Amino acid sequence: MLVPDLPVRTERLLLRPFTADDLDALAAYRSRPDVTRFLYHDPYDETAARAALERLRGRTALREPGDGLNLAIVLPETGELVGDVLLVWTSVEHRQGEIGYVLHPDHTGRGYVTEAAREMLRLGFDGLGLHRIVGRLDARNTASARVLERLGMRREACLRENEFVKGEWTDEAVYAVLDREWRAGSADV
Repeated sequence: MLVPDLPVRTERLLLRPFTADDLDALAAYRSRPDVTRFLYHDPYDETAARAALERLRGRTALREPGDGLNLAIVLPETGELVGDVLLVWTSVEHRQGEIGYVLHPDHTGRGYVTEAAREMLRLGFDGLGLHRIVGRLDARNTASARVLERLGMRREACLRENEFVKGEWTDEAVYAVLDREWRAGSADV
């Protein structure tokens, strides 16, 4: 079980629970077709953004497998919410987890996603005692693949036409890192 002491501060970011005041900021990036192109959901309208925000607000701890920890990525100097990051506890027996992230395009190229996702890996390995954490993505999402590679994750698989998403068959890339690899490499990152 992991109930992190929130908010979590990194060198440049604040990772905090979502609040009711985050609706406009969440909708600002999750309603964009360029952001949702490789995600499972279509661009949010107001109703979808409200429903998503309610789900996100309740995801602040990992108490049992299947639980997700969703945190808002905030710039502390301005208080601006620029994205979100996720850690899911997928298995107790196999000590497995999964990370994910979404960032507003106005804030890409600054290393924010890498910094936030690195913290989620730390929480998974140090806080939850996971053995392995994966990142799964549409294989066409090369920007996201680069983030996972910067985190020290290796590409383990490309599952051909694995999922039918938004009316088309898509390939899924799977990246992963083991606890011992994370510990050996975390001094370098």
